Amino acid sequence: MKSPFTYKYLPPKTITPNQPSLFLLHGMGSNEEDLLQLVKEFEGSHHIFSLRGPIVFSPGYAFFTIEEAGKPHREVFDKVVTYLHQFIAEAIEEYNLDQNKINLLGFSQGAVLAQTLAFTMGNVINGVVALSGYLPDFVKEEYRKHPIEHLNVFISHGDYDYVIPSQWGAESKEYFEEQGAKVTFKTYEDGHGVIPENQRDIVTFIKEL
Repeated sequence: MKSPFTYKYLPPKTITPNQPSLFLLHGMGSNEEDLLQLVKEFEGSHHIFSLRGPIVFSPGYAFFTIEEAGKPHREVFDKVVTYLHQFIAEAIEEYNLDQNKINLLGFSQGAVLAQTLAFTMGNVINGVVALSGYLPDFVKEEYRKHPIEHLNVFISHGDYDYVIPSQWGAESKEYFEEQGAKVTFKTYEDGHGVIPENQRDIVTFIKEL
């Protein structure tokens, strides 16, 4: 693939038509290994692509930079959204993916991107898992968005998240519902992370997609 992203690809054990795909987008300071533990149950049954952010951000990487909490640098953000469009489109073609079963899972800034891609890619995206993220105001107000009435979304947040406030997750939930998506929204007694109960709910959601 002609992609600016370093990524890890885990194919199904036996490749057959109509298998679902998962694209994983990590949080700031992490890498492509981080989220694989959350979807270990789907190794062997799904096409799994775990991407590394292109920006070095110790101790790992980032997909975009920020002006302040909740405000990505617009120029950097716009570019990475475009690159993610291209990556998913190329993966669909190169790996002969089922276009009706493309799903995204992101944590923190990966969740910001997953929610954004749901709108900018429209019916290409079937399901979204957004963990401890938000939807930037400029995406709501300025981006060209596609209908998402078909979309299934799982949004979760820690009640004690002091990195990205849980209220921002609730606002995303309300916005997706206003646009017609089917939303599952859950909060947990946690900070900026994923506890075992949250992971179990993620697995249940993905199985039901």
